[in-house]
Amino acid sequence: MSDLIRDNEEIRPPVTKVGVLGWLRENLFNGWFNSLLTLATLYLLWLTIPPLVKWAFIESHWYTDPGVCREGGGACWSIIPKNVRFIFFGFFPEDQQWRPALTMILLVGLAFYSKDRRRWKKSLAVIWLVGILLMGWLMHGGLGLPVVETGKWSGLPLTLLLSFFGMVFAYPLGVLLALGRRSKLAAIKSMCVVYIELIRGVPLISLLFMSSVMFPLFLPEGVTFDKVLRAQVAIILFTAAYIAEVVRGGLQAIPKGQYEAADSLGLNYGKTMRLIILPQALKIVIPPTVGILISAFKDTSLVVIIALYDVLKTTKVTLSNPEWMGFSTEAYLFLAALYFVCCYAMSSYSRRLEKELNTGR
Repeated sequence: MSDLIRDNEEIRPPVTKVGVLGWLRENLFNGWFNSLLTLATLYLLWLTIPPLVKWAFIESHWYTDPGVCREGGGACWSIIPKNVRFIFFGFFPEDQQWRPALTMILLVGLAFYSKDRRRWKKSLAVIWLVGILLMGWLMHGGLGLPVVETGKWSGLPLTLLLSFFGMVFAYPLGVLLALGRRSKLAAIKSMCVVYIELIRGVPLISLLFMSSVMFPLFLPEGVTFDKVLRAQVAIILFTAAYIAEVVRGGLQAIPKGQYEAADSLGLNYGKTMRLIILPQALKIVIPPTVGILISAFKDTSLVVIIALYDVLKTTKVTLSNPEWMGFSTEAYLFLAALYFVCCYAMSSYSRRLEKELNTGR
């Protein structure tokens, strides 16, 4: 028996089946076709990666004048630090730019504080209400601060405010629309169906154009609404229609037995939805809902059509400066990284929320 155990201990799997070599053979060189694709991919990477690294890092310029950048030939990242204040804050008065900076810090801080589900209590709503009032005071002014008209709100703060509050208010509206579309009352169901299909049938640019150009024509003389507010409402209405259909799919996925169980407990419609159906339905549709919210965040760049200077527009204005013409690649790569960080943060939080809520059961 001891000899048999000793013989078994001495037997080892082939080197080509385990470790790095085993992984390479199994995943990259499994057959002649996969081997050919692997070699072709490695060749393309060899042609692109070294020149890209040389351009982006080795020969790049980080805080020089545009003339030096043109002479050097590498990436001119100097366009970012040299124009970062205008890219981030746009036409907000330069001596008051600490206000939008503090607003962004407050908004991001409240979002991070709210990530913990143990803090989802009534006190959190009060904290957010105080935070919203404080952010409004910082951006607009008054009560000791110089008043800054919303026409000068621009750059990254405008992008974050439009996207964040657009998502926050669109979500409950979308849930109500989904419930209304499944209502047994014909009038409510018809109105919700018409609204959802009408909004989903037109692009966001159309709604922004209507809110900025057409809507004021129907108002009485002397009555007007702020342009930023109109854009915010358009984004909310547009996003809510898509969320409604996603939530409706989640409601249809709930078994009929859940409704019958709620009826057997004597729960009315409101309690059935609030305690039984919606918690399950909203957990099911977390992935597609987050996908819509990420799309809504990126779609805020369309407000440029109504002359609102979000972070994309302020970057374009920077590139229109003759000194910085020709460095659009660096500027748009910076913007892409900025959008990626924000979108990845939302995606990462959604995966964490799915795991906490255990949506697989």
